[in-house]
Amino acid sequence: MKILVIEDERDLRETICASLQKEKFVVESAADFHSAFDKINDYDYDCILLDIMLPGGSGLDLLRELKRLRRSDSVLIISAKDSLDDKVEGLELGADDYLTKPFHLAELNARVKSLIRRRQNNGDVSVKSGNLILWPDKRQAEVEGKVLPLNRKEFDLLYYFVVNPNRVINKMSLAESVWGDNIDQADSLDFIYSQVKNLRKKLKQAGATVEVKAVYGFGYKLSEIDV
Repeated sequence: MKILVIEDERDLRETICASLQKEKFVVESAADFHSAFDKINDYDYDCILLDIMLPGGSGLDLLRELKRLRRSDSVLIISAKDSLDDKVEGLELGADDYLTKPFHLAELNARVKSLIRRRQNNGDVSVKSGNLILWPDKRQAEVEGKVLPLNRKEFDLLYYFVVNPNRVINKMSLAESVWGDNIDQADSLDFIYSQVKNLRKKLKQAGATVEVKAVYGFGYKLSEIDV
């Protein structure tokens, strides 16, 4: 699951990112209005943590942009502004929750997880494709009730495929879904090839009714197997 943290205060931004990464989220960040604007226009996120007061513009304008794009990303406003008017305006523009600074990281993490659960399938935390079921909270996958053994990267890739069914996805998008802003940690995109290869093998061995297909010259897509 991928989260965007939009916060101009460096220490707080890094602390939030580190805390969310410990919870096994893929985390990206933006320190000002313009970089945040570019990110929300280029990528989808499971949850966006949004400060209202930003260098270069207002977080409320970012909410308006999300609304214009008809995006379904969950939004949690994190702001030192505690007036009722700010809360009401943010919620009316599409924010899902509001947390006033200062706050405890445990509460922040709990609210993020709650928003993601609420967003997925009207409160059902499981994600399904064919006879494959994923539980993002537990980072667990099953086929016909049997656990599918996956490492962390394999699970992240499979989750990205399942929430983007029948969509052709290139290697760079897959790498960004797994590493986020830390994509340089990957030795090369060949690592994605090996992970997808292992994932395809495990799905086949488990008897999954979905498979990861290679689309020559473009990337991969998850499709149900014709029977």
